[in-house]
Amino acid sequence: MDNGVSLRWWQTRWFVLFATLVATVPLLWPDIPPLVDLPGHMGRYRVQLVYDEVPWLHEWYDFRWQLMGNLGVDLLVFPMSKIFGLELGVKLIVITIPAMTVAGFLMIAREVHGRIPATALFALPLAYAFPFHFGFVNFALSLGMAMLAFGWWLRLARLGKFQFRSMVFVPLSVIIWITHTFGWGVLGVLAFSAELVRQHDLRRNRALPWYKDLKDGWIAPLFFAGLQCLVLALPAVLMVIWRGGEHVSGQTFDWFNWRAKTLWVTQVFRDRWQLFDLASVGVIFLLMLKAVRDPNLQYSRNLGLSALLLLLVYLLLPRVVFGSAYADMRMVPFLIAIAILAIRPKPGLSMRGATLVAVLGLAFFLARIGATTASFYLYDKAYDRELKALDHVPIGARLVSFVGETCYNEWAMTRLQHVPGLALERRLAYTNDQWSMPGGQLMTVHYRAAKRFAHDPSELVTNVQCPREWWRPIARSLALFPRDAFDYVWLIRPPAYDKRYEQGLIPVWRDGPSVLYRVDHDVPGPGLNPGDLPIPRPEAVLIREAEAAGELPGNGTAPPS
Repeated sequence: MDNGVSLRWWQTRWFVLFATLVATVPLLWPDIPPLVDLPGHMGRYRVQLVYDEVPWLHEWYDFRWQLMGNLGVDLLVFPMSKIFGLELGVKLIVITIPAMTVAGFLMIAREVHGRIPATALFALPLAYAFPFHFGFVNFALSLGMAMLAFGWWLRLARLGKFQFRSMVFVPLSVIIWITHTFGWGVLGVLAFSAELVRQHDLRRNRALPWYKDLKDGWIAPLFFAGLQCLVLALPAVLMVIWRGGEHVSGQTFDWFNWRAKTLWVTQVFRDRWQLFDLASVGVIFLLMLKAVRDPNLQYSRNLGLSALLLLLVYLLLPRVVFGSAYADMRMVPFLIAIAILAIRPKPGLSMRGATLVAVLGLAFFLARIGATTASFYLYDKAYDRELKALDHVPIGARLVSFVGETCYNEWAMTRLQHVPGLALERRLAYTNDQWSMPGGQLMTVHYRAAKRFAHDPSELVTNVQCPREWWRPIARSLALFPRDAFDYVWLIRPPAYDKRYEQGLIPVWRDGPSVLYRVDHDVPGPGLNPGDLPIPRPEAVLIREAEAAGELPGNGTAPPS
């Protein structure tokens, strides 16, 4: 019962628990969550755990602790790895992310509408959106925390516990910022918009003598909403300290890329099956359109304003912020989710109609979860197959890896792009897939002998030079990597190449196109034959001019992280 009125099945605590548990299902089977960047992060986690105990890591990497807004999983792996081991510990952390996100969505819906509307179920699949598949785990963790925190912010306001809210959200905002800056930023936008509506309604519904002339305006609500949200401001000071550091790098660029912003919206469910993923996008946009035109549905002013402010942030964000790519893309699923959560039935909607909407929403959620579970199972099988190569890699080996890519933005990503990071995680071997961005994360690469093959994206190879990409053709990589700096070469589903580039490489493991070679340092490399580097026209001239100007890796310019 709720205020004397029976709750429907999707509005009960049992359903919230059920939906939260269902959200974990896709991640139960894989040993390593098949998220694109996660294996690379796991390599860094291993370094931070054993850096002081393994001397050869100091020759390759520099690891320095500092306060920054990107430390969520990095900090959690300390207790989790001691209890469960690193791989299981990371898996358990990642499992909590979609669970928290789903629980947060439902909590927000409950606080805004008084009870969970049937339409809210359509937002739940966004817990497995494209940014999560990409492996932005600190970001995703902070957003899951932000959704729960926003639900709590609303609840404390409803209960009138403003003093307690002010006290608890000062440290909570710092914790979310440390997890990842984006979570803190989104929480600030959501809290401000909700407080703005509350302050406006408070003055409209109460006769305040000293405010009589402005009670229907927005000037005072803006002021008092900002005042209430000052408790979230402390991380702004920490941000200035962080980004003002001596060794901080990372550019901000690519503003107002409307083509990319449109693509991120259509790719919000991007995983494996393009038609199914696009149809899922169509479902949620049909729902949002129906809420505009259907007389039985309406948008909450509270979350409607939140969605509009998030949309404004999305439009203004560049693609790269402080050297971190896909900054604007990460906002899309939460912008859409808040817009869906804003939808609610008008009082006249029948119980039968609401039940039908809830059944359709649950079916949509379960269908997406089922597809993601199947997709993750297939990715896990691919991981198992490729990782058998590590049984032949000695502890502490100097390993250069080349992972096959294409010039086309294929819908189903292989999820193998950072699998070489598991060689660092499991075998403490050098791997050239690590990011090297001072001030952006705790670890940087300083293995000078590796030259232009020291860090990401040197691990990605193609059959030709792709326009506007830093990836090298496989022939260029095999011919030019400094053989004195490496003991082993790991090719992971590479594109076809001339076998003469295997000169001086002794195969020790092979499975299909993937192969692990040991480098024979007594045999010189094959040299580079320009005829083996076909470049699509008309980009060929542009690329050669860029190389001559030092703008591509061919002339040693370090690519952005």
